[in-house]
Amino acid sequence: MSSMWGKNIKLSIFGESHGKAIGVVIDGLPPGIELDIEYINKEMNRRAPGKNKISTSRKEGDKYEILSGYFNGKTTGTPLASVIYNTNQRSRDYEAVKSIMRPGHADYTGHIRYSGFNDYRGGGHFSGRLTAPLVFAGAIAKQILLNKNILIGSHIKSIGNIEDNSFNSINIDASLLRNLSRKEFSVIDDEKGREMKEYILKIKEEKDSVGGIIEAAIINLPLGLGSPFFDSVESKLSHIIFSIPAVKGVEFGEGFNITKMKGSQANDELYIKEGKVTAYSNNNGGILGGITNGMPIILKVAIKPTPSIGKLQRTVDIEKGIETEFEIKGRHDPCIVPRAVPVIEAAIAMALVDLIMEKGELI
Repeated sequence: MSSMWGKNIKLSIFGESHGKAIGVVIDGLPPGIELDIEYINKEMNRRAPGKNKISTSRKEGDKYEILSGYFNGKTTGTPLASVIYNTNQRSRDYEAVKSIMRPGHADYTGHIRYSGFNDYRGGGHFSGRLTAPLVFAGAIAKQILLNKNILIGSHIKSIGNIEDNSFNSINIDASLLRNLSRKEFSVIDDEKGREMKEYILKIKEEKDSVGGIIEAAIINLPLGLGSPFFDSVESKLSHIIFSIPAVKGVEFGEGFNITKMKGSQANDELYIKEGKVTAYSNNNGGILGGITNGMPIILKVAIKPTPSIGKLQRTVDIEKGIETEFEIKGRHDPCIVPRAVPVIEAAIAMALVDLIMEKGELI
């Protein structure tokens, strides 16, 4: 099991969805960083389930306890460990169907990889529940970045075929990114957000689920971050983002759309503004040669539909060795995208801190 990430700052997550607790250990944090606990609480609340009709009814407050690495309001420089106790499990929902391989889940692959010893309840270590410790770590990373005036913001770009507005890839207002983080349903156009929520509720009534795209932006990053080839900015960000359950795609700038352009259209031509080199466009999403170029970093993340649905599906019983049909019971999100927004931001923040530490510019 590879539940560790990072080169300069190391992250290790542990626990299972229906176990006693989940948690995180962060190694490499410099000493003396003052933590805003209220800010961490707000970030955790953004991801927490059970807040509205479009999320699972499983109510987990995501209350964390810091066990080490934090003293008198500041980091000590030793590994910072935090634990989140699970308080609202219904493990009996899984006991009767433990040998049924749920379509779209990691039940079968996990069973094979770990010889049947994996915790099957709620997906165990494969569960989206394990994103809560990542959000905790990301809240610390975001505070470090904010001290350097680096801001991350994101919104729900689409749910199904319903599209929100896109970021202006050249000029992004910091106040827009801050306002998005305060919204329960993070969209630029609130009317589009209303349509998305209505669609999610319709899908929920049909005992089905839907996915979508999250668009993220990063502003005020220093020039020259990234170490090609294998520690490029895209490599670092993609590695941790693809570790998040349900992520099926990541693209930077125009991404796949850039293949439809000619070179004369795709190239971001340069000019000088107030003594600084800048670009007329940002088709490459703020990254060239794996290195930041001073433009905002723009990326999109594709989130698949929640695999836990109430519709009857075809699958297999691994113990009996037979084909069967199965409908999933329990409490599940008809759309995981809204709760994934702070998770994507957390992953981005961790990657950026690692990149900045690589250059020796964290403090």
